[in-house]
Amino acid sequence: MDVGSILIVLPLLIIFSYLFDIFARRTKFPSVILLVFTGILARSISSYYGYSNFQFLDSLVPVLGTIGLILIVLEAALELEIKKEKTSIIIKGFLAAFFILMINIILVSIFFGEVIGLSYPTSVIYAIPLSIISSAVAIPSATGLITKNKEFIVYESTFSDILGIMIFYYSVRQVEKGQPLIGLEPIFTLIGQIFLIIIISIAITYLLFQLIQRIEHHVKFFLILALLILAYEIGKDFLKLPSLVLIFIFGIFLSNFKNLIPTSLKKYIKTDKVGKSDLHEFHLLTAESTFLVRTFFFLFFGFSIPLESFVEFEPYIIGATVLLIMYGVRYFYLALVMPDDDSKPLLYFSPRGLITILLFLSISDYDIQKSNIVDEKVLLVIIIASMLIMIQGSINRKKKEDPELEPQQTFTEIVDSQIDKK
Repeated sequence: MDVGSILIVLPLLIIFSYLFDIFARRTKFPSVILLVFTGILARSISSYYGYSNFQFLDSLVPVLGTIGLILIVLEAALELEIKKEKTSIIIKGFLAAFFILMINIILVSIFFGEVIGLSYPTSVIYAIPLSIISSAVAIPSATGLITKNKEFIVYESTFSDILGIMIFYYSVRQVEKGQPLIGLEPIFTLIGQIFLIIIISIAITYLLFQLIQRIEHHVKFFLILALLILAYEIGKDFLKLPSLVLIFIFGIFLSNFKNLIPTSLKKYIKTDKVGKSDLHEFHLLTAESTFLVRTFFFLFFGFSIPLESFVEFEPYIIGATVLLIMYGVRYFYLALVMPDDDSKPLLYFSPRGLITILLFLSISDYDIQKSNIVDEKVLLVIIIASMLIMIQGSINRKKKEDPELEPQQTFTEIVDSQIDKK
């Protein structure tokens, strides 16, 4: 493909993604599904015209996925509002994310081990990505819910992302070392790493916050993003720390610094140079960067899937079983903890997405026994089905329209309202 063709195709893909996003806002049909199927269709067309060299995707998709992961967690953290009156919903979101995630991992790994025949550690590694709720899909789709449910989805899916990623990399390290997944020593080591990364994150967040105030150049937020990505990669690859916590803490602090800085420290930490316009600009920059990276990630992910993958029957059986476990666990947890009628729509908001794909594909990079049965075809079935179930939940909610429902907002309107509250 020549330069002219590339310069035509890339803008067209972005335009299509933008139209998909508008369509998704109005219909609640996730744009991610449209992007994946566009990628699958593009591969079929390319194959028809004799282009079959797709090896570049092996390195491109993980890179886009990692950048997208950082941006999605950062965007989600920027959306979180930390106040005393929100303590209850934050705790509920964290507990739901933790218990639903852990029970899913246990039950899905038992299914993979006892029925499919995967070894014990391999079954756990493959179960973890499939158990993580995608904040990239859940948060935008929850905008039509009543306020308390929308906030619950934001906190639950964000905590599910972070906890799931930490558990995944912890489990991978234990398996590569040939050590048991559960034991006092590795768990205490993990807790120590979390405390260490929190301390490092607070220090880096303080330095970056000061940098934002001191930079007078008109381009500064891309520099901040570059430094965040650099710090993330150094922490993950060289220090072996759960460095996604750094991204989360930075986003939380930047959007809530007026509430988080103790009164006794405000005289030492100047905040007067960070105004509403700066926060607004950084929100929009993060959102647009996330949109761009997410667009190409899901397009290329779809492009990596041959159309013949859909004719096999076994992936549908495995995917349906995992979905049954997934929604069964969610149903019983919500029925036990949040039995009121207002919380019933939350059952459907458990989609899988970018983080599931990224972690699942990264398994091939580690010295771990691979499965030829639980593969990308199973992954695609679970992702698409979980999104369709979420759509069905939205349709059911519309049939019982609640007078408390808020009108749909664009991202800019949401950002403006959040900034005005602060």
